[in-house]
Amino acid sequence: MAAENSVTWLTQEAFDRRSAELEQLIGEGRTEIAKKIEAARAEGDLKENGGYHAAKEEQGKIEARIRVLTELLRNAVVGDAPASTGVVEPGTVVTATILGDKTTFLIGSREIVGDSDLDVYSEKSPLGTAIIGLKVGDAASYTAPNGKTIAVEILNVETYLP
Repeated sequence: MAAENSVTWLTQEAFDRRSAELEQLIGEGRTEIAKKIEAARAEGDLKENGGYHAAKEEQGKIEARIRVLTELLRNAVVGDAPASTGVVEPGTVVTATILGDKTTFLIGSREIVGDSDLDVYSEKSPLGTAIIGLKVGDAASYTAPNGKTIAVEILNVETYLP
């Protein structure tokens, strides 16, 4: 599956955090996993060497994360959250009624909120696609991955403040 070239809005703090993670993975991460693989390889028969296979799997995960971070940072727009104009757009916190339940979430990238408990929905998700451009009081519906139609009403839109 080819990566989509799309712009992602990030706070400066989120950009710096992910840049540091990428640097660490490219430097120490790759060095450490290479040492683990070499140590496991020295143990002998690779077919039944659990340590070797675990290290190779970990290496694959590191390389995948490096690719994700590289793409994210390459296409990031860094700055303050867009000032809310009451319109749902990437970087805004939305309060909405979804299936009768009031919920608050960020439209954008999980990378923005770091360790926060705030739910995040991509603007490319079914929910995100359905509500981008809506204003307070607007309603829409979208089809969930399970095929159900889900009604959404926008109650509030505000600027994301980390």
